[in-house]
This record gives sequence, C-alpha cells and structure tokens, in this order.
Amino acid sequence: MKLWLLRLIDENAETDNPWNPWYDKCFGFVICAENQKEARELAHNDAGDENRGEFLRQKIADTKGPWLDPKYSTCIELTAGDTSIIIMKDMQSA
Repeated sequence: MKLWLLRLIDENAETDNPWNPWYDKCFGFVICAENQKEARELAHNDAGDENRGEFLRQKIADTKGPWLDPKYSTCIELTAGDTSIIIMKDMQSA
C-alpha cells in the first residue's frame, strides 16, 4: 500500500468551485491505498458537501465528484524525504 495526499485545486473560477461556500466540505485527505484510482474513490466516498455540485439549488460546480476529477483535485504519492516537513495542515478560520 502507498500513502496519497489529495488536495483541492483552489484556482477554479467562482462559478465552478465545489468548495464554495467553504463550510461542510473536506479540503484534503491523506489516504492509504494501492493506487491513485483507489485513493480518489475513497476520498470521493467520504467527501462532504463538495460532492453536491449545488448550493441552495444553485449550481456551483460542473461536477459531483471533485475528488475523482484532476481538474478539481490533486492526488500525489507521498514518499519519504530527507527533510522534516508538515505533510498536511488543513485549517479554516472564520
């Protein structure tokens, strides 16, 4: 098994952004899976409201599966490095 880091791509337009508004959403995952496809599927199945594709009956994104789609999210394999780093800190302040 491998470790995968999944993060949203925050560059999508305001009208095509599954993470807008920002609450009740998942913004990242670290997942243990055999491959990228399985990692994306696990994230998709445990997602928050980013999978809805709409907010208050208004379309906010052209997807209901942003964790499955490289247009909306990244999925990279984590490997050991030579330096100490924080793998993931996901904080949202209001």
